Amino acid sequence: MSVRGELKIFSGTANRPLAQEVADCVGITLGKNEIERYSDGETAVTIDESVRGADVFIIQPFCYPVNEHLMELLIFIDALKRASTRRINAVIPYYGYARQDRKMRARDPISAKLVADLITTAGANRVITMDLHAGQIQGFFNIPVDHLVGLPILARYFRQKNITNGVVVSPDLGGVTRARELSERLEMPMAIIDKRRPAPNVTEIMNVIGDVKGRQAIIVDDMIDTAGTATQGAEELIERGATCVYACCTHAVLSGPAKQRIIDSKLKELVVTNTIPLKNTLKLDNAVILSVAPLIGDAIVRIHENRSVSKLFD
Repeated sequence: MSVRGELKIFSGTANRPLAQEVADCVGITLGKNEIERYSDGETAVTIDESVRGADVFIIQPFCYPVNEHLMELLIFIDALKRASTRRINAVIPYYGYARQDRKMRARDPISAKLVADLITTAGANRVITMDLHAGQIQGFFNIPVDHLVGLPILARYFRQKNITNGVVVSPDLGGVTRARELSERLEMPMAIIDKRRPAPNVTEIMNVIGDVKGRQAIIVDDMIDTAGTATQGAEELIERGATCVYACCTHAVLSGPAKQRIIDSKLKELVVTNTIPLKNTLKLDNAVILSVAPLIGDAIVRIHENRSVSKLFD
């Protein structure tokens, strides 16, 4: 794939392998820049090539350490703005703080909105992201947002497995729409896990709605963080007669006890994408990593050429 015109792709430190893969898909060289951290913790960004009048895309997911990567993106945007870039596109494959999208109690912040304001104020002209935890976060921005969907990538993988007696499982009531779409793509029935959260990152399963007995179950979610929902769900589905359980998601956050929980779990396979890099310490024998680089690359080309992005999902 080759692109004419002043299109440039840069990478922060959050997921440089993904940025390199995207640049390779687009057919251009990854932009030259340096990012330093001073002894007092401050971040400095240096752009080592001209970006005057260019259409620039910065690839930077908000993975661990989230605050450092967020601040890095803001400084990068400011540097590009002051270098007379024509258009600054923030490519955020994983949008951190997305779960803080509403007030649950009095005096709670809405941090997802704050982050949107910071990105806009820094000078971004557009945001490209994937599988937001809540779709309404797009409305927090006063600039265009292109919301890419990872579900077709996951569906393509499971279609290749030729599962004949499967069931797609939503890990909670909030994920029903996502599970229904995957079940339609795979032509499988759907089930729902009814759970509650007595505290953050703590889940309790109350019931399973739907028939899973004798079926291969696929739990689908937008992200897996501490893996409590996925591993408890797998155990409950096996107890209710499922022959095996897969778990899949777009964003493999995998924080805290996630790795050990997955190792000790009854999950046959964990299928994730590379929006977040799986560090060596978190790599798992039963993990399958699918690349989102071709999708992001296609979206970048379409945006650069002022063509429809939604056509990617028709």
